[in-house]
Amino acid sequence: MGLLRRAQWFYALVAGALAVALAGLITGFILLGDSWFQLLIAAGLGIVFTQIAFLAHEAAHRVILSSGPANDRLSRIIGPALVGMSYSWWDSKHSRHHANPNRVSKDPDIEIDTISFVEDDARKARGVVRFITQRQGWLFFPLLTMEGFNLHFLGIKYLVTTREPVKGRWIELSLILLRLAAVIVPVFIFLPLGLAFAFIFVQMAVFGVYMGASFAPNHKGMPIIAPDARLDFFTKQVRTSRNVRGGWWATTLMGGLNYQIEHHLFPSMARPYLSRARVVVREACENLNVPYTETSLIESYAIVIRYLNEVGLAARDPFDCPTRHELRGV
Repeated sequence: MGLLRRAQWFYALVAGALAVALAGLITGFILLGDSWFQLLIAAGLGIVFTQIAFLAHEAAHRVILSSGPANDRLSRIIGPALVGMSYSWWDSKHSRHHANPNRVSKDPDIEIDTISFVEDDARKARGVVRFITQRQGWLFFPLLTMEGFNLHFLGIKYLVTTREPVKGRWIELSLILLRLAAVIVPVFIFLPLGLAFAFIFVQMAVFGVYMGASFAPNHKGMPIIAPDARLDFFTKQVRTSRNVRGGWWATTLMGGLNYQIEHHLFPSMARPYLSRARVVVREACENLNVPYTETSLIESYAIVIRYLNEVGLAARDPFDCPTRHELRGV
């Protein structure tokens, strides 16, 4: 059996397991009725929708089906119709990120969006945003509870306002709105008003935290590249990426994003083969004297929190924080 065929069987099994889980959650929702145990169903949906988003991400990288156009079509179905996120917005943003990870002014993933990832942005913060920026490391995970809403909003905003040509713009927007209606309407029909709002919030909060907790360890706290810096492809991708140790359970939990270095070097490589590529890449890094960063999941979160807090210090008045420069050196 060829490598592509094996990968397709793997993704078929994952899709089947997610379909069963989704069907079980829907059945549980119907059977439970007016019960606060529905919040467990909401949390389960947040987890399943995140796992489906991982599949959409891989389809966008053209690793699931045998042809590029087929993968693109699959992404345009999975993202908008099942997850509720815009494929076109994600693809535009994610392609620019892969081309220039952690490069100032070119990587959209380090552009300011409440959280500041570079000191220059932190210094510009004002009002409530300044208050958040000064404490953004500690507030990072609580803020992720709103990231699900943000991802849905940004996708819809992109489809409605962008002047760039978008293939199937209105079809995609219609799929997103239909999917949102399919999730929201039954909740407010079958559950009391207060429980219905709690259900939607829990589902979106779990989705946002899970998505953010899976993507944040990949690059946050790794070197930031100046706009005019000149780096070769290999060095640029390896130095700005971080792997997460854990083997199969980390791969399952993070949808293969735990092998971020290999994913950036070989973005069209299927999830089951990233661990094999890791062996080759580590050897190449040793030979080329390029740092290869790999940590535990918990350690990666600690690094992200510490890094965001250090960046947030730039938003503070040095007269209000006399130890600022000392802390930045920690």
